[in-house]
Amino acid sequence: MQNEALNVLGTPLVPCSYDPLTGFFRDGCCQTDDQDRGSHVICAKVTQAFLEFSLQRGNDLMTPRPEYRFAGLKAGDKWCLCALRWEEAFKAGLAPQVLLESTHLKALEFVTLEQLQSCAYK
Repeated sequence: MQNEALNVLGTPLVPCSYDPLTGFFRDGCCQTDDQDRGSHVICAKVTQAFLEFSLQRGNDLMTPRPEYRFAGLKAGDKWCLCALRWEEAFKAGLAPQVLLESTHLKALEFVTLEQLQSCAYK
């Protein structure tokens, strides 16, 4: 894990969400390292359409999983998403809005800044 992680804007990474507590490390930030095989680096404000899209692809983000300290998501929650799932949703026209300041620089290995900016949370 990096101590001085940067976001896609090149500035220090800002926390994504503490409620629900998100991040691969469950520290509120979209931090990452080699253990994070899913690259949970895109901070997004999820929508019901995205949650259903993810469920259809085998990733149920709505059902609580206490063993992973996961309460289940609902529309409007902020969450660190897997970069490739966000890209898949983007191509399907279902990508949730992104909080650029809270999206890890590593996201740019999977998607373009322009894609992220087109879905920026305002």
